[in-house]
Amino acid sequence: MDGQRVDIPPTRNDGQPPRRAEPYTRIAVIGMGSWGTALAAVAASAGCETWLWGRRDSLARTMAETRQNPDHLPGIDLPAGIHPTSDLAAALDGAEAVLLVTPSHTLREMTRAMKPHLPEGIPIALCCKGIERGTGFLLSHVVEEELPGHPVGALSGPTFARETALGHPTAATVAFPFRHHDRIAPESAPAARLALTMQTQAFRPYVSDDLIGVEVGGAVKNVIAIACGMMTGAGFAENTRAALITRGMDEMKALAEALGGKRETVTGLAGAGDLTLTCSSTTSRNMSLGTQLGQGIPRESCFDGKPTVVEGEVNAVSVVDLARRVGVEMPICEAVHAILHEGAPLAETFQALWMRPIEGEPRALDITLHPHQGDPA
Repeated sequence: MDGQRVDIPPTRNDGQPPRRAEPYTRIAVIGMGSWGTALAAVAASAGCETWLWGRRDSLARTMAETRQNPDHLPGIDLPAGIHPTSDLAAALDGAEAVLLVTPSHTLREMTRAMKPHLPEGIPIALCCKGIERGTGFLLSHVVEEELPGHPVGALSGPTFARETALGHPTAATVAFPFRHHDRIAPESAPAARLALTMQTQAFRPYVSDDLIGVEVGGAVKNVIAIACGMMTGAGFAENTRAALITRGMDEMKALAEALGGKRETVTGLAGAGDLTLTCSSTTSRNMSLGTQLGQGIPRESCFDGKPTVVEGEVNAVSVVDLARRVGVEMPICEAVHAILHEGAPLAETFQALWMRPIEGEPRALDITLHPHQGDPA
Protein backbone atom coordinates (compact mmCIF):
# COMPACT_ATOMS: atom_id res chain seq x y z
CA MET A 1 0.00 0.00 0.00
CA ASP A 2 2.98 2.35 0.48
CA GLY A 3 2.97 5.28 -1.91
CA GLN A 4 -0.28 4.23 -3.57
CA ARG A 5 -3.54 6.11 -3.99
CA VAL A 6 -5.68 5.51 -0.94
CA ASP A 7 -9.42 5.59 -0.45
CA ILE A 8 -10.60 7.70 2.45
CA PRO A 9 -13.72 5.91 3.72
CA PRO A 10 -16.83 8.00 4.20
CA THR A 11 -17.51 9.31 7.66
CA ARG A 12 -20.38 7.71 9.50
CA ASN A 13 -23.80 8.21 7.95
CA ASP A 14 -22.65 10.59 5.23
CA GLY A 15 -23.64 8.13 2.53
CA GLN A 16 -20.98 9.41 0.18
CA PRO A 17 -18.61 7.24 -1.86
CA PRO A 18 -14.98 6.98 -0.71
CA ARG A 19 -12.81 9.98 -1.52
CA ARG A 20 -9.70 9.44 -3.59
CA ALA A 21 -6.51 10.85 -2.12
CA GLU A 22 -3.17 10.77 -3.88
CA PRO A 23 0.29 11.08 -2.37
CA TYR A 24 2.94 13.30 -3.91
CA THR A 25 5.19 11.45 -6.35
CA ARG A 26 8.31 13.65 -6.06
CA ILE A 27 9.51 15.60 -3.05
CA ALA A 28 12.62 17.52 -2.03
CA VAL A 29 14.15 17.18 1.42
CA ILE A 30 16.31 20.21 2.25
CA GLY A 31 18.88 19.24 4.85
CA MET A 32 21.22 16.24 4.82
CA GLY A 33 21.62 15.85 8.59
CA SER A 34 20.32 12.89 10.54
CA TRP A 35 16.65 13.93 10.54
CA GLY A 36 16.63 15.01 6.90
CA THR A 37 18.23 11.74 5.87
CA ALA A 38 15.77 9.72 7.97
CA LEU A 39 12.79 11.52 6.43
CA ALA A 40 14.21 10.97 2.96
CA ALA A 41 14.49 7.27 3.78
CA VAL A 42 10.85 7.19 4.87
CA ALA A 43 9.62 8.95 1.73
CA ALA A 44 11.70 6.75 -0.55
CA SER A 45 10.51 3.62 1.26
CA ALA A 46 6.95 4.81 0.61
CA GLY A 47 7.68 4.84 -3.11
CA CYS A 48 8.21 8.58 -3.55
CA GLU A 49 11.03 9.89 -5.75
CA THR A 50 13.07 11.82 -3.18
CA TRP A 51 15.78 14.41 -3.73
CA LEU A 52 17.92 15.08 -0.67
CA TRP A 53 19.89 18.33 -0.61
CA GLY A 54 22.95 19.15 1.51
CA ARG A 55 25.58 21.88 1.39
CA ARG A 56 28.55 19.52 1.17
CA ASP A 57 29.10 18.03 -2.25
CA SER A 58 31.54 15.45 -0.83
CA LEU A 59 28.86 14.04 1.47
CA ALA A 60 26.28 13.98 -1.33
CA ARG A 61 28.69 12.04 -3.53
CA THR A 62 29.52 9.60 -0.76
CA MET A 63 25.84 8.97 -0.11
CA ALA A 64 25.14 8.43 -3.80
CA GLU A 65 27.98 5.87 -3.99
CA THR A 66 27.50 4.02 -0.69
CA ARG A 67 23.76 4.48 0.06
CA GLN A 68 24.76 5.53 3.57
CA ASN A 69 25.19 8.83 5.43
CA PRO A 70 28.44 8.15 7.31
CA ASP A 71 28.46 11.54 9.05
CA HIS A 72 24.99 11.49 10.57
CA LEU A 73 23.49 7.98 10.36
CA PRO A 74 26.52 5.66 10.10
CA GLY A 75 25.89 1.99 9.47
CA ILE A 76 22.34 2.39 8.15
CA ASP A 77 21.66 1.35 4.57
CA LEU A 78 19.34 3.80 2.83
CA PRO A 79 16.66 2.70 0.37
CA ALA A 80 16.85 3.21 -3.37
CA GLY A 81 14.90 6.19 -4.64
CA ILE A 82 16.94 8.82 -2.77
CA HIS A 83 18.91 11.23 -4.96
CA PRO A 84 21.52 13.06 -2.84
CA THR A 85 22.75 16.33 -4.30
CA SER A 86 24.39 19.63 -3.36
CA ASP A 87 22.64 21.36 -6.28
CA LEU A 88 19.67 23.18 -4.78
CA ALA A 89 18.07 23.92 -8.16
CA ALA A 90 18.23 20.24 -9.12
CA ALA A 91 16.75 19.16 -5.79
CA LEU A 92 13.77 21.51 -6.13
CA ASP A 93 13.18 20.99 -9.85
CA GLY A 94 9.80 19.31 -10.26
CA ALA A 95 9.23 18.86 -6.53
CA GLU A 96 5.54 18.61 -5.61
CA ALA A 97 6.28 19.27 -1.92
CA VAL A 98 9.29 20.30 0.18
CA LEU A 99 10.43 19.12 3.61
CA LEU A 100 12.59 21.83 5.18
CA VAL A 101 15.00 20.24 7.68
CA THR A 102 17.67 22.88 8.22
CA PRO A 103 18.62 24.23 11.69
CA SER A 104 16.11 26.86 12.80
CA HIS A 105 18.72 29.64 12.95
CA THR A 106 19.54 29.15 9.24
CA LEU A 107 15.92 28.98 8.09
CA ARG A 108 15.56 32.52 6.78
CA GLU A 109 18.80 32.26 4.80
CA MET A 110 17.72 28.88 3.40
CA THR A 111 14.32 30.06 2.27
CA ARG A 112 15.92 33.01 0.44
CA ALA A 113 18.21 30.60 -1.39
CA MET A 114 15.24 28.42 -2.37
CA LYS A 115 13.11 31.26 -3.73
CA PRO A 116 14.48 31.42 -7.32
CA HIS A 117 14.02 27.66 -7.76
CA LEU A 118 10.58 27.03 -6.27
CA PRO A 119 7.35 27.85 -8.16
CA GLU A 120 4.54 29.37 -6.10
CA GLY A 121 1.99 27.00 -4.67
CA ILE A 122 4.34 24.15 -3.74
CA PRO A 123 3.62 23.08 -0.13
CA ILE A 124 6.49 23.47 2.35
CA ALA A 125 6.55 21.42 5.56
CA LEU A 126 8.88 22.54 8.35
CA CYS A 127 10.71 19.70 10.03
CA CYS A 128 12.79 21.97 12.27
CA LYS A 129 11.58 23.50 15.51
CA GLY A 130 11.91 26.85 17.19
CA ILE A 131 10.97 30.51 17.36
CA GLU A 132 13.02 33.11 15.52
CA ARG A 133 15.15 35.14 17.87
CA GLY A 134 14.51 38.85 17.72
CA THR A 135 11.26 38.81 15.76
CA GLY A 136 9.44 36.27 17.95
CA PHE A 137 8.12 34.69 14.74
CA LEU A 138 7.10 31.06 14.62
CA LEU A 139 9.14 29.40 11.89
CA SER A 140 6.10 29.16 9.62
CA HIS A 141 5.84 32.95 9.76
CA VAL A 142 9.47 33.23 8.63
CA VAL A 143 8.76 31.02 5.62
CA GLU A 144 5.56 32.87 4.78
CA GLU A 145 7.45 36.16 4.88
CA GLU A 146 10.29 34.96 2.66
CA LEU A 147 8.30 32.64 0.37
CA PRO A 148 4.80 34.06 -0.02
CA GLY A 149 2.32 32.06 -2.07
CA HIS A 150 3.11 28.64 -0.61
CA PRO A 151 1.04 26.54 1.80
CA VAL A 152 3.26 26.23 4.90
CA GLY A 153 2.93 23.44 7.46
CA ALA A 154 4.99 21.25 9.73
CA LEU A 155 5.86 17.61 10.35
CA SER A 156 6.61 17.01 14.02
CA GLY A 157 6.40 14.37 16.71
CA PRO A 158 8.32 11.97 18.97
CA THR A 159 10.96 10.91 16.48
CA PHE A 160 14.61 10.09 16.99
CA ALA A 161 16.21 10.07 13.55
CA ARG A 162 18.16 6.84 13.91
CA GLU A 163 15.15 4.81 15.05
CA THR A 164 13.07 6.26 12.22
CA ALA A 165 15.72 5.39 9.64
CA LEU A 166 15.99 1.86 11.04
CA GLY A 167 12.26 1.37 10.50
CA HIS A 168 11.15 1.29 14.11
CA PRO A 169 7.40 1.98 14.40
CA THR A 170 7.13 5.77 14.62
CA ALA A 171 4.25 8.25 14.53
CA ALA A 172 4.21 11.97 13.77
CA THR A 173 1.79 14.81 13.04
CA VAL A 174 1.52 16.58 9.69
CA ALA A 175 -0.12 19.98 10.21
CA PHE A 176 -1.20 22.61 7.69
CA PRO A 177 -3.87 25.28 8.16
CA PHE A 178 -7.05 24.10 6.45
CA ARG A 179 -8.56 26.48 3.92
CA HIS A 180 -12.28 26.40 3.19
CA HIS A 181 -11.62 24.16 0.20
CA ASP A 182 -9.61 21.75 2.36
CA ARG A 183 -12.56 21.21 4.68
CA ILE A 184 -14.87 20.49 1.76
CA ALA A 185 -12.36 18.18 0.05
CA PRO A 186 -9.88 17.09 2.75
CA GLU A 187 -8.33 14.48 0.47
CA SER A 188 -6.70 17.29 -1.53
CA ALA A 189 -5.39 19.23 1.49
CA PRO A 190 -1.58 19.44 1.67
CA ALA A 191 -1.58 17.84 5.12
CA ALA A 192 -3.54 14.81 3.87
CA ARG A 193 -1.46 14.35 0.72
CA LEU A 194 1.85 14.68 2.58
CA ALA A 195 0.69 12.26 5.27
CA LEU A 196 -0.10 9.69 2.58
CA THR A 197 3.24 10.39 0.91
CA MET A 198 5.12 9.56 4.12
CA GLN A 199 3.08 6.56 5.20
CA THR A 200 4.92 3.24 5.36
CA GLN A 201 4.43 0.06 7.35
CA ALA A 202 6.59 1.63 10.09
CA PHE A 203 5.94 5.38 9.80
CA ARG A 204 2.42 6.51 10.68
CA PRO A 205 1.48 10.18 10.19
CA TYR A 206 -1.59 11.86 11.66
CA VAL A 207 -3.24 14.91 10.06
CA SER A 208 -3.82 18.21 11.91
CA ASP A 209 -5.10 21.67 11.02
CA ASP A 210 -3.46 23.31 14.08
CA LEU A 211 -0.08 24.46 12.84
CA ILE A 212 0.43 26.90 15.72
CA GLY A 213 -0.13 24.23 18.37
CA VAL A 214 2.29 21.88 16.63
CA GLU A 215 4.97 24.57 16.28
CA VAL A 216 4.70 25.75 19.88
CA GLY A 217 4.97 22.16 21.12
CA GLY A 218 8.13 21.61 19.12
CA ALA A 219 9.80 24.85 20.24
CA VAL A 220 9.03 24.65 23.96
CA LYS A 221 9.74 20.96 24.52
CA ASN A 222 13.45 21.46 23.92
CA VAL A 223 13.65 24.00 26.74
CA ILE A 224 11.75 21.73 29.13
CA ALA A 225 14.08 18.87 28.19
CA ILE A 226 17.07 20.93 29.29
CA ALA A 227 15.33 21.52 32.63
CA CYS A 228 14.73 17.78 33.03
CA GLY A 229 18.35 17.09 32.18
CA MET A 230 19.61 19.64 34.70
CA MET A 231 17.65 18.06 37.52
CA THR A 232 18.61 14.54 36.46
CA GLY A 233 22.26 15.52 36.32
CA ALA A 234 21.95 17.10 39.75
CA GLY A 235 20.94 13.70 41.14
CA PHE A 236 17.17 13.88 41.26
CA ALA A 237 15.00 11.16 39.78
CA GLU A 238 11.59 10.26 38.41
CA ASN A 239 9.34 12.37 40.67
CA THR A 240 11.16 15.52 39.62
CA ARG A 241 11.18 14.64 35.93
CA ALA A 242 7.47 13.78 35.90
CA ALA A 243 6.65 17.09 37.58
CA LEU A 244 8.71 19.07 35.08
CA ILE A 245 7.18 17.26 32.11
CA THR A 246 3.64 17.83 33.36
CA ARG A 247 4.08 21.46 34.34
CA GLY A 248 6.14 22.07 31.21
CA MET A 249 3.23 20.81 29.13
CA ASP A 250 1.01 23.31 30.91
CA GLU A 251 3.39 26.07 29.86
CA MET A 252 3.15 24.80 26.26
CA LYS A 253 -0.65 24.89 26.42
CA ALA A 254 -0.71 28.44 27.75
CA LEU A 255 1.60 29.77 25.03
CA ALA A 256 -0.14 27.85 22.24
CA GLU A 257 -3.52 29.15 23.33
CA ALA A 258 -2.26 32.73 23.59
CA LEU A 259 -1.03 32.53 19.98
CA GLY A 260 -4.23 31.00 18.62
CA GLY A 261 -3.38 27.29 18.85
CA LYS A 262 -5.38 24.53 20.53
CA ARG A 263 -4.63 23.09 23.97
CA GLU A 264 -5.73 19.70 22.58
CA THR A 265 -2.84 19.71 20.11
CA VAL A 266 -0.34 19.99 22.96
CA THR A 267 -1.58 16.69 24.39
CA GLY A 268 -0.91 14.98 21.05
CA LEU A 269 2.18 13.60 19.30
CA ALA A 270 3.78 16.99 18.58
CA GLY A 271 3.35 18.11 22.19
CA ALA A 272 3.14 15.50 24.92
CA GLY A 273 4.59 12.81 22.67
CA ASP A 274 7.66 14.78 21.65
CA LEU A 275 8.11 16.21 25.14
CA THR A 276 8.05 12.77 26.76
CA LEU A 277 10.56 11.36 24.31
CA THR A 278 12.94 14.29 24.54
CA CYS A 279 12.85 14.34 28.34
CA SER A 280 13.46 10.59 28.66
CA SER A 281 16.77 10.01 26.93
CA THR A 282 20.18 11.60 26.54
CA THR A 283 19.89 10.66 22.86
CA SER A 284 18.31 14.13 22.82
CA ARG A 285 21.02 16.79 22.75
CA ASN A 286 18.77 19.02 24.84
CA MET A 287 18.41 16.45 27.60
CA SER A 288 22.10 15.63 27.31
CA LEU A 289 23.18 19.27 27.66
CA GLY A 290 20.98 19.71 30.73
CA THR A 291 22.34 16.53 32.29
CA GLN A 292 25.92 17.62 31.82
CA LEU A 293 25.23 21.08 33.24
CA GLY A 294 23.42 19.49 36.18
CA GLN A 295 26.53 17.40 36.85
CA GLY A 296 28.51 20.62 37.13
CA ILE A 297 30.27 20.41 33.77
CA PRO A 298 30.94 23.89 32.36
CA ARG A 299 29.10 24.64 29.11
CA GLU A 300 32.33 24.91 27.11
CA SER A 301 33.33 21.40 28.21
CA CYS A 302 29.98 19.72 27.43
CA PHE A 303 29.94 17.19 24.57
CA ASP A 304 33.68 16.64 25.17
CA GLY A 305 34.30 20.22 24.20
CA LYS A 306 32.98 19.75 20.65
CA PRO A 307 30.91 22.63 19.22
CA THR A 308 27.37 21.26 19.32
CA VAL A 309 24.21 23.10 18.33
CA VAL A 310 21.48 22.55 20.93
CA GLU A 311 18.17 23.95 19.72
CA GLY A 312 16.73 24.33 23.22
CA GLU A 313 19.61 26.55 24.25
CA VAL A 314 18.71 29.01 21.49
CA ASN A 315 14.99 28.49 21.96
CA ALA A 316 15.22 29.38 25.67
CA VAL A 317 15.83 32.98 24.60
CA SER A 318 13.20 33.17 21.88
CA VAL A 319 10.51 31.27 23.84
CA VAL A 320 10.90 33.41 26.96
CA ASP A 321 11.00 36.61 24.91
CA LEU A 322 7.82 35.67 23.05
CA ALA A 323 6.05 34.58 26.25
CA ARG A 324 6.85 37.90 27.91
CA ARG A 325 5.54 39.80 24.87
CA VAL A 326 2.18 38.02 24.94
CA GLY A 327 1.92 37.98 28.74
CA VAL A 328 2.21 34.23 29.34
CA GLU A 329 3.91 33.02 32.52
CA MET A 330 6.41 30.19 31.85
CA PRO A 331 8.41 29.68 35.07
CA ILE A 332 10.31 26.55 33.98
CA CYS A 333 11.44 28.17 30.74
CA GLU A 334 12.35 31.31 32.69
CA ALA A 335 14.52 29.22 35.05
CA VAL A 336 16.34 27.54 32.15
CA HIS A 337 16.84 30.89 30.46
CA ALA A 338 18.29 32.41 33.64
CA ILE A 339 20.77 29.55 34.11
CA LEU A 340 21.87 29.36 30.46
CA HIS A 341 21.99 33.00 29.56
CA GLU A 342 22.12 35.09 32.73
CA GLY A 343 24.59 33.07 34.80
CA ALA A 344 22.06 32.18 37.49
CA PRO A 345 23.18 29.35 39.83
CA LEU A 346 21.44 26.11 38.98
CA ALA A 347 20.61 24.84 42.48
CA GLU A 348 19.29 28.15 43.79
CA THR A 349 17.27 28.81 40.65
CA PHE A 350 15.45 25.47 40.82
CA GLN A 351 14.94 25.90 44.58
CA ALA A 352 13.25 29.21 43.88
CA LEU A 353 11.14 27.57 41.16
CA TRP A 354 9.92 24.95 43.63
CA MET A 355 9.13 27.51 46.32
CA ARG A 356 6.93 29.70 44.16
CA PRO A 357 3.47 30.43 45.62
CA ILE A 358 1.12 27.47 45.48
CA GLU A 359 -1.41 27.62 42.64
CA GLY A 360 -4.52 25.73 41.64
CA GLU A 361 -3.96 23.06 39.02
CA PRO A 362 -7.21 23.45 37.06
CA ARG A 363 -7.23 26.77 35.25
CA ALA A 364 -10.68 27.47 36.64
CA LEU A 365 -9.36 27.40 40.23
CA ASP A 366 -7.92 30.88 40.63
CA ILE A 367 -5.95 30.60 43.85
CA THR A 368 -2.47 31.66 44.97
CA LEU A 369 -1.02 30.76 48.38
CA HIS A 370 2.18 32.32 49.67
CA PRO A 371 4.43 30.52 52.19
CA HIS A 372 4.47 31.82 55.76
CA GLN A 373 7.30 34.08 56.81
CA GLY A 374 10.10 31.93 58.17
CA ASP A 375 9.07 28.75 56.36
CA PRO A 376 12.07 26.73 55.21
CA ALA A 377 13.25 27.74 51.76
